[in-house]
Amino acid sequence: MEVESGDVIRLIQQFLKENNLLRTLATLEQETSISLNTVDSLDAFALSITQGHWDAVLRTVSGLSLPQRKLLDLYEHITIELIEMRETQAARSLLRHTDVMQLLKDLFPDRYLALESLLAKSGFDAKEAYPNKATKEKRRALIAQSLVSEVSVVPASRLLTLLGQSLKYQRGQGLIPEEDIPSYDLFRGIVPQAKVEQDSPATVMYQSIKFPKKAHAESIAFSGDGQFMATGAVDGIIEMWSYLTGKLRLDLKYQAEDNFMTMETAVLCLAFSKDNEFLASGAQDGKIKVWKVSSGQCVRRFPTAHTQGVTSVCFSRDGSQVLSGSFDQSIRIHGIKSSKMLKEFRGHVSFVNDVMFSIDGYRVISASSDGTVKIWDAKTADCLSTLTLHEGVSVTSGVNSATVNRVIQMPNNSDLFVVSNKSSYIYIVSVRGQVVKYFRIGKGLGEAPAPEIIASCVSSKGEFIYTVTEDGMLHWFHVESEGIYPQSSIKASESEVINITHHPFSNIIAMTAENGRLSLFKP
Repeated sequence: MEVESGDVIRLIQQFLKENNLLRTLATLEQETSISLNTVDSLDAFALSITQGHWDAVLRTVSGLSLPQRKLLDLYEHITIELIEMRETQAARSLLRHTDVMQLLKDLFPDRYLALESLLAKSGFDAKEAYPNKATKEKRRALIAQSLVSEVSVVPASRLLTLLGQSLKYQRGQGLIPEEDIPSYDLFRGIVPQAKVEQDSPATVMYQSIKFPKKAHAESIAFSGDGQFMATGAVDGIIEMWSYLTGKLRLDLKYQAEDNFMTMETAVLCLAFSKDNEFLASGAQDGKIKVWKVSSGQCVRRFPTAHTQGVTSVCFSRDGSQVLSGSFDQSIRIHGIKSSKMLKEFRGHVSFVNDVMFSIDGYRVISASSDGTVKIWDAKTADCLSTLTLHEGVSVTSGVNSATVNRVIQMPNNSDLFVVSNKSSYIYIVSVRGQVVKYFRIGKGLGEAPAPEIIASCVSSKGEFIYTVTEDGMLHWFHVESEGIYPQSSIKASESEVINITHHPFSNIIAMTAENGRLSLFKP
């Protein structure tokens, strides 16, 4: 549905009229050449004409844009009635000192002279004034019918009503949280920058989205402002959701029209730009695309980004570059403007599963199936350090270290990041390559082997680290705790979990699984 600009102007004009801002209304009508042309009641307007309440009619007409012919007929008739009532002074003033009657004189001099003749006579001849068997009442009825067809009635406070309906719809779609409505920025159309909630474990599933069995969500990402939750599916479709209701964001026109962002193969990774305007997607066929979130248009393509599947994408701080990792064992930086590869980082000997820029943008950190984490100089592409993490420590040799699947920036400390590998351990590491702390699943060496961690994320303020193990259990660790074991655990999925991520402000976790279910958790 397209909104006409003229309708928007008329809504504003009605608001100005109702609030008695008449000079502003007149200026807007003059500059836009668009008139409101509304009356409070069609019946009342017609009644004023048929009963000859000409003072009220003229006040109403002064704010309308009427065809020239109909306006001339009205003023001509009013003049005749004033002459009939022997209100000669008022008739003379209307005849000789109004723009409409001056126009009558210029265009139809014979009609104007007839009125002057009537005014000059001492008596009133109805047959002369209303020729062709017309009467005053018939003339009034014809004028009323003619003018009513030019105006319309609009319910009061239409602009405010529409805005209210819009807010109600957005609230119903989960686009505006109930608690944010009093402070919602109506002019900019956004929820005010949310305050980061105090961290609290998200343990209760409150919403789920069921994807088709052969089109499950492989990747998921929240925008940095918390407004969007994006999913990328095995069938190549990228969708935007409300994380509150679990419904598609139909306020995005392209989604409402079923025109989704799509890749040719499975979407393995997603990432929003820092300004939340763009979304990068990496696919199984090695391609990367960059999308404009508001329009769903693809603004940049990297058809040969990698020779194998793209496992991770990340925007630079200024949004001018996209960092990517791939099954082809390489890490690359691509220029948004040039659509070319700018740098390549080589050194891993197996799949690169995750990549990220350090907060200052000077480092690139990568996680690989070769069991290592590498820290690179983002400018020179030199490898600065290599970490092999095993049973809570960094080792140099002699072990076959587990696949590293995630590296996650700690939100409250730019020098620290979390490393998750396919073991029962998870680590907090510094950008200098030192293990600061570790946690683990299980409680003792004599137990049966603890399940392996397959996905992880960090809470908004960095107080909790969440992990999901291969048995579908969700565990959370308190970062400041002296212990190394989970604070608690819940059964989160009956199917193998693919991905897990945390909302940037709220205590919300989104989890995707191979059974096609995306689950949302809150405290």
